[in-house]
Amino acid sequence: MAKSNKATPTGGGQAGKSTGKPAPGTKGGDRLIVAQNRRARHDFKINDTVEAGLVLGGTEVKSLREGRASLADAFATVDDGEVWLRAAHIGEYSHGTWTNHAARRTRKLLLNRKEIDRLERELGSSGTTLVPLAIYFSNGYAKVELAVATGKREYDKREAIAKRDADREAARALAARNRRARA
Repeated sequence: MAKSNKATPTGGGQAGKSTGKPAPGTKGGDRLIVAQNRRARHDFKINDTVEAGLVLGGTEVKSLREGRASLADAFATVDDGEVWLRAAHIGEYSHGTWTNHAARRTRKLLLNRKEIDRLERELGSSGTTLVPLAIYFSNGYAKVELAVATGKREYDKREAIAKRDADREAARALAARNRRARA
């Protein structure tokens, strides 16, 4: 069987040679994560997620490939039947010239009409918002994972932390019990 000269989708190793491990920064197969909004999962209850394409300029793509992005204050809106990503920070490209992009400009998101209509319906209810969870490359295209979310109250956040700690303690106790049983 002949080896292919194509690069592996895992991103690890040289072209045609797979190391068997995904490259750093990947989650699974061909999804190279550039930036995550981990705070969003803490502050919001995620109701639904959708993947959208990003309309970017050349230096923005190069800057994303360098990993220079932040979703800390970012949010998305639906205006006149179009979805926009606002306040997302994509740093200037290090080797860019006067053609560099503005770091916090509003960027258009690409979705099907049915998806946009569904998002508009879901956002019509009180207390829901569109929050970007991650920016990543999928098959060479820049994508953003959006979530339709509702804000958590302070006591909900404390409850989630307490549940996570209790689950962690239970798993730790079970692992210790299994270790003693084997020994």
